[in-house]
Amino acid sequence: MAQGRRLASAGSDPVRWLLIGVAVLFLTVFLVLPLACVFIEALARGPAVYWRSITDSDALSAMLLTLLTAGVAVPLNLVFGLAVAWCVAKFSFSGKTLLVTLIDLPFSVSPVVAGLAFVLLFGMQGLFGPWLAAHDIRIIFAVPGIFLVTIFVTVPFVARELIPAMQAQGTDEEQAALLLGASGWRTFWRVTLPGVRWALVYGVILCNARAMGEFGAVSVVSGHIRGQTNTLPLAVEILYNEYQFAAAFSVASLLTLLGLAALVARSLAERLQRRQAALATAATLSE
Repeated sequence: MAQGRRLASAGSDPVRWLLIGVAVLFLTVFLVLPLACVFIEALARGPAVYWRSITDSDALSAMLLTLLTAGVAVPLNLVFGLAVAWCVAKFSFSGKTLLVTLIDLPFSVSPVVAGLAFVLLFGMQGLFGPWLAAHDIRIIFAVPGIFLVTIFVTVPFVARELIPAMQAQGTDEEQAALLLGASGWRTFWRVTLPGVRWALVYGVILCNARAMGEFGAVSVVSGHIRGQTNTLPLAVEILYNEYQFAAAFSVASLLTLLGLAALVARSLAERLQRRQAALATAATLSE
């Protein structure tokens, strides 16, 4: 048996390095090289062309709309995610499984199908179209439609991060706070929320990244109106289809930088979480 363990240990190093090599090669080919090509092509014609492309009025309008869309979708999904996670994790009720399934619905439905569904609801020939037209309210091929579909596709991210965190947290501390006279809101802000703050941070970061990068659903409802309803992903597509490759890659580099910033923010949050957990463990052991 001891000899078998030595053989397994001796053979583990080649297997480990092989798996590491395969993982590094895969990530390099499918992640690092495509991202590097974006920046190489963006700067291929020089910094002047790059700067002119990203400061173009249409590009700035697309960036502003992208940030505005994320600024609307993320807070709304933050509130919804907190509410639904608290409801699912802390209470028992009939229909809980159905509610969790509905939260995951945007994961299983194609964004293009989601965009089409909103067109069928709010378009001129849609279910609410005549009423909206009678009251001069535009949703499809306008900014409100972009907000709606982005909220739809980003619904699961905050809730899905919070639900397991709140379930792991349990209810003992909250019940103790209530028995000591704390109100429901005070218990939530002082006991529940601090215990899941890092899951909340992760969910917000992922939701924000998804909101800024959404293409399919937004493409269906936006109308591709330059300077009005184009987000950064749509601006990249339009520039590329018009053979303005330098401008397309320059705008794409902005979107890539926003995505990388989200990854860096998540990495920093994870590092802070590990640091606080280590400090808490050290304080517990020293007592």
